[in-house]
Amino acid sequence: MAKVQCAAALALVLGAGLDARAEDAADAGARAPLELYLKGHATGDGEYFRRAFHPDAKIQGNREGKLWSRTREEFAAGAPGRPADDEALRKRRIVSVDVVDDAAFAKIELDYPKVKFTDYMTLLKVDGEWKIMSKVYHGEPGK
Repeated sequence: MAKVQCAAALALVLGAGLDARAEDAADAGARAPLELYLKGHATGDGEYFRRAFHPDAKIQGNREGKLWSRTREEFAAGAPGRPADDEALRKRRIVSVDVVDDAAFAKIELDYPKVKFTDYMTLLKVDGEWKIMSKVYHGEPGK
């Protein structure tokens, strides 16, 4: 009986390890377009945004009390093509990523001298590749 219990416990531990590795791989996959998104902000190169977002993605938030909505192309075209003058003072981080199979939700913070953005991203694994499907953001004046 003790051997059966030990074997069952070992299988449970090994199974948990496999689940954790699968979760880590899914998390890393979902983080890939988020990293591209951050690189687009750091470099000012809109091509990173095009690679991160699905072609049908929407970017939305409130600006001056009105809904602001952009397509992936409109958002990418707005990139300046170079890093911001105050790039050395800007901080960006992926706060969290929650992955369930082929869908994910992420929170990102962009802390700039004049404004702090909080971005909420939905992601899907489409044709084997993770893409940002939508971005909803909030901006507030910096410190």
